Amino acid sequence: MSEFNLKNDIIFTAFFARKGNEEFLIDFLQSILKIEIKKIKIREEVNLEKLSVGEKGGRLDIQAELNEGTIVNIEMQMKNLHNIENRTTLYGAKVLAREEARGKNYNDIKNVIMINILNYELTEFEEYVSETVVVLDKHREYEIIKGMKWYFIELPKFRKAHPNMDEKLNQWLAFIDDNDRGKIKMAEKKNKTLEKARKEITYLTGDEEIRRLAELREKWEMDWNSSMDYSKREGIKEGKKEGIKEGAKEKNLENAKKMKEEKIPTETIMRITGLTKEEIEKL
Repeated sequence: MSEFNLKNDIIFTAFFARKGNEEFLIDFLQSILKIEIKKIKIREEVNLEKLSVGEKGGRLDIQAELNEGTIVNIEMQMKNLHNIENRTTLYGAKVLAREEARGKNYNDIKNVIMINILNYELTEFEEYVSETVVVLDKHREYEIIKGMKWYFIELPKFRKAHPNMDEKLNQWLAFIDDNDRGKIKMAEKKNKTLEKARKEITYLTGDEEIRRLAELREKWEMDWNSSMDYSKREGIKEGKKEGIKEGAKEKNLENAKKMKEEKIPTETIMRITGLTKEEIEKL
């Protein structure tokens, strides 16, 4: 298990989008999509300027065109921001919109596949790889929209599973997750592409600039976790304070109502309860 691995999206993007590493991306995508990929083109060549976005926690993804047709977008998501479904739907629509904006006929617009690799559990189901399709409500067997698909890969579920390590996708997930040494050794033994990939990871993590960016990414995530934890604790404190205030207000309103029923002057009720004239008149 490495100090830095593909779960760090700086390393993930640098590894898969780097010129000369196409064979790794092809092998990985073929294992997910179950298709033969004869040609692949990275739509945005990786560079340090793009990777530096990660220093501030921006999204880092890889976009590739397969066989001069389908567009695939891959993203590693470490933290559950509770918005992945809406976010990937919106981003997928933007990818489609860019195709339409190029003046193509609707029938010529490329298919889009969104692959989200998550380091948290998303669904309540045991499957760690989920493929979505759009079907008719009363005819679930009929896929009505075929131009767009989403994949969600949940790494924590993969860790708990007993996967068949003869399957190439499971080999890649063990390599990406970099958590179980036994699974990793078995994956690299069965898949020679992963042996080469390990050497590339070692090379990347030795690159001073890539390593610096990866460290900054981890620092940002630690800072983000700390700020969220602080906000949560402060929110609980504030919630308690607000709860006490609300309770006191309710008690004063209740007492004011009783005093009003006893024909006690409004000015007296105001002095005792601290309520305003308008609040008492509304009772």
